[in-house]
Amino acid sequence: MEDLLIENGEVLVDGRFEKVNILVKNGKITSLARIDSDCKTCNVLNASDKKIVPGFIDIHTHGGYGVDVNNATTADLLKLSRFFAAQGTTGWLASIVTDTYEQTTWCIGQIRQAMEEANDGAQILGIHLEGPFLSSDYKGSMQGALLRKADSSLFDNYQKAAKGLIKYITVSPEVDGAPEFIKEVSGRGVIVSIGHSGADYDTARHCIRNGAASATHTFNAMSLLHHHSPGICGAVLEMDVFCEAICDGIHLHPGIIRLLLKTKGIDKVIAVTDSIMAAGMPDGLYNLGASSVKVTGGDAKLISDGTRAGSTLTTSVALRNLVDYTGRNLEEVIMLLTANPASLLRIDSHKGSVMVGKDADFVLLDEFLRIDTTVVGGRVVFENKTLIN
Repeated sequence: MEDLLIENGEVLVDGRFEKVNILVKNGKITSLARIDSDCKTCNVLNASDKKIVPGFIDIHTHGGYGVDVNNATTADLLKLSRFFAAQGTTGWLASIVTDTYEQTTWCIGQIRQAMEEANDGAQILGIHLEGPFLSSDYKGSMQGALLRKADSSLFDNYQKAAKGLIKYITVSPEVDGAPEFIKEVSGRGVIVSIGHSGADYDTARHCIRNGAASATHTFNAMSLLHHHSPGICGAVLEMDVFCEAICDGIHLHPGIIRLLLKTKGIDKVIAVTDSIMAAGMPDGLYNLGASSVKVTGGDAKLISDGTRAGSTLTTSVALRNLVDYTGRNLEEVIMLLTANPASLLRIDSHKGSVMVGKDADFVLLDEFLRIDTTVVGGRVVFENKTLIN
């Protein structure tokens, strides 16, 4: 791997932009300083007039660019990684919607193989299972007949097929056996998120005390806050967990995003896309796992009953939306796409910020916060010559 020198850019370091050069060796950041740019062994990337921020980490996405994770081959997943890199994503979890046992294990095998192959796009960081231990009353776009009570044996089979690559799972607190399941798998290092749920306040709190660390697409597919019955919303807003948020202006009103940030604090909200295969594509007919979806005006809904089914959001658009919706500066909102997901996934020792010793995962932004260049592990994987994203 050739060394890389990124010079003349404004780099986000410790929460503020500084005019420093970045030296990368063997995929790691080795220097942040006004070093001599005459590096004989380096590829040189001129970042004049660009802001350099950590690469985006999307912990909840079901696809994009015509690729549905549940039905994606290894080649499809690598194609998807290249698309994500063009949106500034440098790492992502492949999110599997609830499906049959056979399809889920096939999908796990494809993801595992993709993670083992050379990848010239965003890095696949692991697997997110969205179900099948979910409430039928808040199933969203899931197939109700495929939902199940919490089952450690089934999860163990999936994890064995994945060779330990399932990093994140969404569980409804009220399904049979959920509190015990959450305690067990979180104790093994799997990160549990609660969602697709109408759980009461006490049940949700019990699951959080048992190890649940996040809430899946907060406010969406869950019972809402009531002053006499706080429910799952009240529990996740009050307690020390991360809250996913889909910042597309469709799933959440901008005022709710501002309220969520004010309630939880800037370091406890994670921007996710929850994107489906229609992201980056025109309106039309698509799939989300076993379900058929129609996208109109960028809004994805099940053909069967009109239920909203994921999004067409990309991380690059999410960033610009966050700045627009909140009025906060880039230095603040970037955390929702970088440091916060890295912290939840417990990979913040090597990802999520620009620091010496960390992975060389960067995004170069132009003055309009569009993606100019994406670097993953010290390799340039995307350069936007037209700046149309």
